[in-house]
Amino acid sequence: MNHTVFNKEINHDQSSSIKSVVFGAGCFWGVERKFWSLPGVVMTSVGYAGGDHNEPSYELVCAGITGHAEVVKVDYDPAIISLMELLKIFWECHDPTQGMRQGNDVGTQYRSVCYSSNNEDLITIKESLIKYQESLSESNLGMITTEVKIEDKYFLAEEYHQQYLDKNPNGYCGLGGTGCELRI
Repeated sequence: MNHTVFNKEINHDQSSSIKSVVFGAGCFWGVERKFWSLPGVVMTSVGYAGGDHNEPSYELVCAGITGHAEVVKVDYDPAIISLMELLKIFWECHDPTQGMRQGNDVGTQYRSVCYSSNNEDLITIKESLIKYQESLSESNLGMITTEVKIEDKYFLAEEYHQQYLDKNPNGYCGLGGTGCELRI
């Protein structure tokens, strides 16, 4: 499966210096577009994570029976862009206080999630959550409901979902933040 923006295979071999983080912030189409153009991001893909089904499909995830969220896997070079810089974009691009929804997109698959593959990154993610909650509280907004954990199971979504908004520039994208800033 070829990435339409990066012009290479999504599952290509990467340098050992490349790191990954998985974000869920509503519909995965808009979230992927938010990250693919950033300097230091070397690959993005949309998929499913956080559930308990070993063969999730879009239909099953949308039916709410797998426990998975729609997510974007972001592979990045930490020498160019830091995890904290990626987290700033993640927190600010959606409303992490909405629970099982983002805007008009309602369901467990649209919940806010942030998954790491190791404890060091998990600590950074939790630190950013605390800092962003401070910003939300200063604006009298609610508590963050984002699911934060180590998750090593990521399932690539169907090809037609990959880089959907590159292939369909006028497609729906429901991203909308709170207007608050993560101060790093």
